[in-house]
Amino acid sequence: MEPKIRVLIAKPGLDGHDRGAKVVARALRDAGMEVIYTGLRQTPEMVAEAALQEDVDVVGLSILSGAHMGLVPRVMELLRANGQEDVHVFVGGIIPEEDVPALLAMGVMAVYGPGTVSDTYITDIRKAVLGQSAAA
Repeated sequence: MEPKIRVLIAKPGLDGHDRGAKVVARALRDAGMEVIYTGLRQTPEMVAEAALQEDVDVVGLSILSGAHMGLVPRVMELLRANGQEDVHVFVGGIIPEEDVPALLAMGVMAVYGPGTVSDTYITDIRKAVLGQSAAA
């Protein structure tokens, strides 16, 4: 029996649209993961503190506002400052293709756009947290 993967789904910034985040949260929960949803309009500090308090394995950031190049680096910096270098971070939302390499270079495990099939991020999270052999 595999350990329960804990995932924090967060909506940093002023974006008020959370339907996609809720769809992802439900898919992860249905896949057997523990999911904590922060709600709307979280600051990077609030996201990092929630990740620390909830002792999560993964943080998913849903950003539709275009502020990803400001919000994601700050969340990553705060996670590192908290000693959470082992926490995997993924980003979902409206992310221009030209920004993806920079996000990956700062340590984001993956970037998912609208319409991403849930099996994709479920498998990616299991691989990241449990190792390459856990892709089942």
